[in-house]
Amino acid sequence: MFDIMGQMSQSTDLLRTALAAGEGVLRLAPCWVPRSFLMPGGRLKLHPGDIYALGAHRGGIDERWFSSTTNADNGPGTPDDEGLSYVVIPNGGDSPAKILLKRAVEDLGDEILGKEVMRQHGGWNVLCKFFDNLGPIPHHMHQDEVAAKRVGRRGKPEAYYFPPQYNYKENNFAYTFMGLEPGTTKDDVWRCLERWNEGDNGILYHSKAYKLKPGTGWQIPAGVLHAPGSAVTYEPQVNSDVFGMFQSMVEGRAVPWDLLVKDVPPEHHQDFEYIIGMLDWGKNVDPYFMKNRFFEPLPVRSVEEMAEDGYREVWVTYSTADYSAKELTVLPGRTVTIRDAAAYGLILTQGRGNVGVWDAHTPAMIRFGELTADEYFVTASAAAAGVRITNASADENLVMLKHFGPDNPDARPLEK
Repeated sequence: MFDIMGQMSQSTDLLRTALAAGEGVLRLAPCWVPRSFLMPGGRLKLHPGDIYALGAHRGGIDERWFSSTTNADNGPGTPDDEGLSYVVIPNGGDSPAKILLKRAVEDLGDEILGKEVMRQHGGWNVLCKFFDNLGPIPHHMHQDEVAAKRVGRRGKPEAYYFPPQYNYKENNFAYTFMGLEPGTTKDDVWRCLERWNEGDNGILYHSKAYKLKPGTGWQIPAGVLHAPGSAVTYEPQVNSDVFGMFQSMVEGRAVPWDLLVKDVPPEHHQDFEYIIGMLDWGKNVDPYFMKNRFFEPLPVRSVEEMAEDGYREVWVTYSTADYSAKELTVLPGRTVTIRDAAAYGLILTQGRGNVGVWDAHTPAMIRFGELTADEYFVTASAAAAGVRITNASADENLVMLKHFGPDNPDARPLEK
């Protein structure tokens, strides 16, 4: 017990050192996640020789998770810390110490997220990532809170934004099938499940594909089918990794039934009625699907006033209390102080400069295991006081994406 307490004390001391050194802004190490059933798109700036750094059997790295306290659910052989972000502890040496952000929130949650957030939510209840694939993901859904709770998980709505800086090429299929065509019946989906082992089960015949537009986004509730296309996607979501694949074959590759029932109670693995019942039918067949789910960026205040002050900030994810996200652009040579009502994670997508005390820049190429200077976590107190951000370039914008957890006070007026 003495050793455990001693380790906890040492960990807390290191975290306080990091908080003090960063003036409430923590530097994070890159967090890479592979998916064995997908083909990486090669646009996340990870060195081409490192895309299979975790082994071909684990799949290529096609995701980078940000400020994550959520374990990746990648099946047998998944390391205990896969999907978890590490705080970089500055120590003046070549090999700085690292501590899990999850541990930091557990130890110092009141100081990092604020007492009210810890009281209401008990932690950092949001997951955000980039995913980047050569082609489409199978048509799938994420369980709602009721269905996910049956397997000890959380339900997962999610949102998409397609950052222009990463979408310099479309890859193979820059369209996303979403929902089901109005008039589709549950019997239609039943017959698709019956044809699972006959090749393509035809689920996409009952859906519609939408062209993906860089600089815009979508909101996908839990229980809604979607087959994300090949755009690099910034994805705020509830911190859960539940899903069920409803498409039996994608790009000529078979999808195993196990990926349909991964988060289904064992007694229902062949229960079509239960499986189809996980879908939110009304939202799937909504005749106004695009009107209700597609989002253009929304300026946080007058565009003219922001330009005069040297920046532009827009909401890129909004309408729900579960999470929200902004894109901040600081104009060349300008310095701004930006205040927010809640803690947030951030990732730079373009440019170089200073984020608080940190020298920050967007890397051109990252080796697996290397640290970067493009990802940070801003504590609640630092966000409220304001983070001073300087664009060190005379020519290029400094751009970052910022994601917030549930019940962000600034985002409440935008909820629907």
